[in-house]
Amino acid sequence: MADLPRSNPAPASTADGPWYRELTPYHWFVFVVASLAWLFDCLDQQLFLLARGSAMKALLPAGMDPITYGGYATSIFVAGWATGGLIFGSLGDRYGRAKMLTLTVLIYSVCTGLSAFSKGWIDFALFRFLTGLGVGGVFGLAVALVADTLPDRARAGALGLLQALSAVGNVMAGTVSMYLGHLEGIKAIEPGTAWKYMFLVGAIPAFLCVFIQMRLKEPEKWVKAREAGRAVGVKFGSYASLLGDARWRRPALLGMVLCVAGVIGLWGIGFFSPELVGDVMTRSLEAEGVPADQIAGRKTFWIGVNSIVQNIGAFIGMLVFTRFAQSMGRKRAFAIAFIAAMVATIGYFQCFNGRNDIWMSAVMGGCQLALFAGFAIYLPELFPTSLRSTGTSFCYNVGRFIAASGPFTLGSLQAALKAGATTPEAKLMAFRNACSYMSVIFLLGLVALAFLPETKGRPLPED
Repeated sequence: MADLPRSNPAPASTADGPWYRELTPYHWFVFVVASLAWLFDCLDQQLFLLARGSAMKALLPAGMDPITYGGYATSIFVAGWATGGLIFGSLGDRYGRAKMLTLTVLIYSVCTGLSAFSKGWIDFALFRFLTGLGVGGVFGLAVALVADTLPDRARAGALGLLQALSAVGNVMAGTVSMYLGHLEGIKAIEPGTAWKYMFLVGAIPAFLCVFIQMRLKEPEKWVKAREAGRAVGVKFGSYASLLGDARWRRPALLGMVLCVAGVIGLWGIGFFSPELVGDVMTRSLEAEGVPADQIAGRKTFWIGVNSIVQNIGAFIGMLVFTRFAQSMGRKRAFAIAFIAAMVATIGYFQCFNGRNDIWMSAVMGGCQLALFAGFAIYLPELFPTSLRSTGTSFCYNVGRFIAASGPFTLGSLQAALKAGATTPEAKLMAFRNACSYMSVIFLLGLVALAFLPETKGRPLPED
């Protein structure tokens, strides 16, 4: 198969037209490849969240709390995610975004498949950590690849859409969950085994690697910058350069804090919505007189519905953020999104009580995930070509390391609030309140935002 040219004649000036009219066929190819890598990455993340509860019940001995150990598994996964992001972010600047993107997709695909064969909590947690290594590398590599390849005027729109398309991966995961829940309900597969099939589905993106390797080239901007940098001794992908130079250290540290607020809000709070939905729907189904052997499948179905609705909201929220970032600037868009995320999250965990409230999942998903469109747009604009993947990955993944404490914190706070609770209703309220109290983390993003620069309308920085 012939390679697409790395550059094409530029289209006629479209300064007043939509951003996508700036793109050549190769620009579109790069955008699609990067978007698919991130989409399937998010598919894996969401499959884990949807399968987590059932996996814990199947793998833990009787008497061990699935929610608590599910939180531990999540923290281990996020820690692997952060580790992989830091490693591959640096390697992407040193050896190329395309090469490393291929490797990270392969890692997370294979290790996701292996998760299906776990025999206990320990090997499950190990496979999730290894999966996290691959998952963590994709974001920084994908956004750096797009930022370095596409025209400046198209950058914000393309990166915002790339992040929005991640919601499609999440919706796909929800659809898989619903279908497997249906199969469980009719006993086409053994009850309690749907989680295994979810992880096997997550292994499919490995095939994408071949496609990437065949046709994707390194960005000309990166190739030229690396050649020029070698001549004068510029170190690509160096954390010493990132943190040793005041020009890049300040945005790196503040960008990290920005990401901590968003990642804890999503992974330490928002992505525990399946547990809330599962608990509420189990009680509802029992009250309706649904046979006990059908409840697990029905619950899995509604958890899938929740995921789909949540991520439809996320898709819309990320597109809205992108428009705001383009029109009013990155900082104002972030400020609105952080406040909206806090209000929507508290409202969801306090007020969700059944199927009629499923729309609330869309609102919370839209507000929380809007922030992640901001990360995709904003972080690459803070760092030069030699540190673009490194800096983006540093902010996002050191933030993940810190955010790995989120599920532990939620579990501990829930345990403290649940102390003395004797009824299922009281225990559920402890969980609701723990999630609500933790939502103040979104205010931390506003603090970091006050000290960061506005990048709207500015070219990408260079050394």
